[in-house]
Amino acid sequence: MYGKAVEFPSSGRWINVERPLTLEDLKGYVVLFDFWTYCCINCIHVIPDLKWLEEKYKDSPFLVIGVHSAKFENELEEKNIRAAVERYEIEHPVLIDNEYYLWDRYVIRAWPSYVLIGPDVRILSKTSGEGKRDYLSNEISKALEDGKRRGILSNERIPVTPKSSKKDSTLSFPGKIAFGDSRTMFISDSNNDRILVTELASPFEAKVIDQIGGQNRGFEDGTFEEARLNRPQGMVYSEGALFIADTENHAIRKADLRERKLRTISGDGFQGFSWQYSGDASKARLNSPWDLQSDGRYLYIAMAGMHQIWRLDLKENTIRSFAGSGAENIEDGSLKDANFAQPSGIYLDGKSLYVADSEVSGIRYVDLEAEKVHTVAGSGLFSFGHIDGILQRALFQHPLGIHGNDRFLYVADTYNHAIRKIDLGIRRVETIIKNLGEGTCTLDGEKCSTLGLFEPNDVKYYNGLLYIADTNNHLIRVFDGKELVELVIG
Repeated sequence: MYGKAVEFPSSGRWINVERPLTLEDLKGYVVLFDFWTYCCINCIHVIPDLKWLEEKYKDSPFLVIGVHSAKFENELEEKNIRAAVERYEIEHPVLIDNEYYLWDRYVIRAWPSYVLIGPDVRILSKTSGEGKRDYLSNEISKALEDGKRRGILSNERIPVTPKSSKKDSTLSFPGKIAFGDSRTMFISDSNNDRILVTELASPFEAKVIDQIGGQNRGFEDGTFEEARLNRPQGMVYSEGALFIADTENHAIRKADLRERKLRTISGDGFQGFSWQYSGDASKARLNSPWDLQSDGRYLYIAMAGMHQIWRLDLKENTIRSFAGSGAENIEDGSLKDANFAQPSGIYLDGKSLYVADSEVSGIRYVDLEAEKVHTVAGSGLFSFGHIDGILQRALFQHPLGIHGNDRFLYVADTYNHAIRKIDLGIRRVETIIKNLGEGTCTLDGEKCSTLGLFEPNDVKYYNGLLYIADTNNHLIRVFDGKELVELVIG
């Protein structure tokens, strides 16, 4: 129908295989190309579908090949892509197609997109978006049946060799940080599927005093030992309880720290698609909740997968879409007309809810009294960079975390490997920690010999210090204005 598949570019680099693949290698295989980029929430959502297909057809000559076609400048770096492949436990071959060679030749227009190749290396079908698992499965089955009938299926196996670069460490891709009473610090140890409850023995040393989940991945309520989580992210402490954004379970969990029990207050483990839900929180289906804040009565949720902010009434146990239409963009205005793009970090400051709006590389805020959405910095889905100075001209790159105090906002500018400080009084931003490369950084303009930040996902201001989730370094870091040091966790 579409003709022969396109040969792989000679300039492309590969992950999870020992040598570059060619079309000749694919003869006899049904191959699904997954065009993705690792920032994209939709691409993250379909990873379980790809794993499901791989498991279903594990005894057949079927292969998924990821074609990484970057959106952000940071996503062009091989080490960053390798970290993402490891983080999301992708075990199939991945081609790094930084020059968009295959993207252009297959006329791809969106992430994620799929191209199915038959065992005679001819193109069978194309599609894009989420929710295509059953369609793809049907197409794969037909291709395998046709290949079997024609006697052209391979009996060989293409060797796939996933590798891990992660060193032994307590944490695995820690996503977010929260603080409670009396020096209690919570860490979402995301890829270990657990929350660590720690006590700060000093500003630079934390003792683990409890753990929620982490025995293995799952979705279970019960005691902290029985509880199961799935790559949790944001948390907020309120009145003796820790609320948890259980991101890949599409759920909000509540941990009673005294009783040591976890229960689900919203979400059922399945991804939701309703942009205008309003009703019983226990019956709602959520979509990748990424961060939380609370004023005691309401729980605010950065619903990254919906491109919205949701609000859960803790007294009435109801939940509703609160701000954002559900369209992925950057638009100010009323709560229902405004647009967000994968909001991933939120910070509640009195009557303002600040938002790290990652896919537009923006900093936004919701005026809770006026019920209006405003932009602090950022202008579009493809407007990003690293520029300090006046906010009108400032640029960020896929920020995921935000916090503040009575003077400043602090931003985990994730894809710039930086921590930025915003002074809303004079409407300026400055970089206070920037990664200049392997082994170097600057602190207030001075070089220091320390490990640079690697895609920090969160920052929290606490007792005059900044605590940073240095996600891809598998560390929590502490910055006192002069030194950046590792938080010792024991």
